[in-house]
Amino acid sequence: MALTVAIVDDSRADSEYVEKYVRAWAAEREIALHTECFPSAEAFLFRYEEKADFDLLLLDIEMDGMDGVSMARRIRRADGRVQMVFITGYSDYIAEGYEVAALHYLVKPLQPQKLYAVLDRAVERLAQEERCLDLSLPGETVRIPLREICYIDVRQNYVTVHAGREYTLRMTLSEVSERLDERFFRIGRGAIVNLRLVRRVTRTEVHLADGSCLPLPRGAYEPLNRAIISGN
Repeated sequence: MALTVAIVDDSRADSEYVEKYVRAWAAEREIALHTECFPSAEAFLFRYEEKADFDLLLLDIEMDGMDGVSMARRIRRADGRVQMVFITGYSDYIAEGYEVAALHYLVKPLQPQKLYAVLDRAVERLAQEERCLDLSLPGETVRIPLREICYIDVRQNYVTVHAGREYTLRMTLSEVSERLDERFFRIGRGAIVNLRLVRRVTRTEVHLADGSCLPLPRGAYEPLNRAIISGN
């Protein structure tokens, strides 16, 4: 496996420290690694506009100029696959990470073993991103990457897969659920949501990355939040 990693931190010493252990982790796991370090969010975005080829972003949050969360929002609008890990001296950015589907938070001073565990999870998620849902539609078979599916809902005996466009076919929600993985969560009888594309949850609604707002059945709020937390 090959992995391209960007480290964005306005502290050169911190960047070099992170890069050192990322390289040690990759060597242990025999992963071909390419790393690039950037002293600011603006420097990263300039490079990213030329070629958006990163698999993993390790982002400092508190930086001069644009902060790491604002940068992550811009990247996430264009790229749903890239894995993001925030590195911070504080622990009060959970809501912001929730918004951009961050993989994890690491608190400075960085502990190598915790970094290794997060990097292992990033590799697992990148492998998952390649999985697809195959749908047999009239006259064609469609392959939809699971990462592109925002949610699936059901009306009578038909389900609709919402993934940029809508795909409707005769099937039960349970039959579709069996072909998904742990990133998906069923809310009540009528819908399945992609946990990584959840942007906000209230007691009565769940808001998704495509702008959809689904009603949240009574009793589903706590289980949904637990699923999101355990998935991260």
